[in-house]
Amino acid sequence: MNVIPLGNFLTIAVISTLFAATTASAAGTNGTSSASAAANASDEKAATEADQQRMMNLLGIAALRPGRDGSHTNSPNYANYDESKANVYPDLPDPLLSNNGLKITTPELWWKLRQPEIVEDFDSQIYGRVPVNTPSVKWEVTGIDRTNEYGIPVIMKYLVGHVDNSQDPQITVNIDLTLTTPADAKAPVPVLMQLAFRFPPALLARIRKMYPDLDRGPAWQKQVLAKGWGCATLIPTSIQADNGAGLTQGIIGLCNKGRPRKPDDWGALRAWAWGASRALDYFETDPDVDARRVGIEGHSRYGKATLVAMAYDPRFAIAYVSSSGEGGAKLFRRNFGEPVENVAAASEYHWMAGNFLKYAGPLTAGDLPVDAHELIDLCAPRPVFISGGATRGDGWADAKGMFMAAAAAGPVYTLLGKRDLGTTNFPPIGTLLSGDIAFRQHTSGHTDGPNWPFFLDFAEKYFAKSETN
Repeated sequence: MNVIPLGNFLTIAVISTLFAATTASAAGTNGTSSASAAANASDEKAATEADQQRMMNLLGIAALRPGRDGSHTNSPNYANYDESKANVYPDLPDPLLSNNGLKITTPELWWKLRQPEIVEDFDSQIYGRVPVNTPSVKWEVTGIDRTNEYGIPVIMKYLVGHVDNSQDPQITVNIDLTLTTPADAKAPVPVLMQLAFRFPPALLARIRKMYPDLDRGPAWQKQVLAKGWGCATLIPTSIQADNGAGLTQGIIGLCNKGRPRKPDDWGALRAWAWGASRALDYFETDPDVDARRVGIEGHSRYGKATLVAMAYDPRFAIAYVSSSGEGGAKLFRRNFGEPVENVAAASEYHWMAGNFLKYAGPLTAGDLPVDAHELIDLCAPRPVFISGGATRGDGWADAKGMFMAAAAAGPVYTLLGKRDLGTTNFPPIGTLLSGDIAFRQHTSGHTDGPNWPFFLDFAEKYFAKSETN
């Protein structure tokens, strides 16, 4: 397989460096200049910075505060890992207090009044609005393999979701999805879908050589298949490029007919989540899949997209949100690891709505109308598993900040008749807290691997309940 969850054992900086080196090597082998690959990267960087500046001009922002340096400890702007300096804005928005001051005391008031207010704030200020009339997707099964995976007979389906591009034929979007189900299943099975990065074979070979422990321990797919469930892999970059230069292409560019974004248009996280929902559309038509029991998982930036997808699409039954950090399950108001300013920087701003830039310019994280605990609340009453690694190795994602958001999401879950974490005290590392919101910080670094067994045990409780309903 040439699919690995982005960030699993590797930082994006390492991946980018390896990718550039592999591309340059391939270019040289094919008789073309490796300088052209560097020129393309330079053009992409320039286009990204120009688009970010265009959005700043639209918003009247003269300058953005610089992000934190997460790599060099001697940097004057090194990321903060001092807990005593972390909670700069300790007062969180109350998810059970409406904009007009009404206290939300019943599920009916939550669904009718407060939940739509929170959605509106995330739409307008953070993740952006999905166009009302997004194009349809026609799914094509391009191949079927009957084979063995990890000693288990399976059926592997390779799928392409062709997005209708009649509104702009110059832009093509084809969604890359793979589905694997047990061949001997007697009934439709639950499926866990991972948002992942597909490596070119040459790059994957280099990564495996440099990181021999990459495949240590049972693969998540093996663990899932061993339970009699199916697994799927969705490639988010087949939906929307992971850079600002690509915002006039992909599904965002297609909906805008190649024009630049408006300040409240959707960013890449919302676009990837949209693509995950289109995959779920397909699962609802596949007789091998129990579409009532489809879960979603992602790590790092794809952990962010996983939480967004779960929040916005009530059909997803469960989510495993790994090391999602800022823009995911971590409180924006925390100054620990990655802050708002980094997400607003040229390397990441495309994940968010243009309006998000304001909170790294004239405004601050304390001015945000919502925070990450309310994104988790949008998943309620469905189960969510929040995961993070040790501070030495995964401090950038801020496990405590994710725990605090999970704990602060509790009142909405209890209002809806579900269980919260059971505590607001940050637990010792390795402790599993499990209500209908679950949290566990593992002892490894920036990886989702160590918490897969715990998540699968968590999911099994809900999938078993669904099977008997």
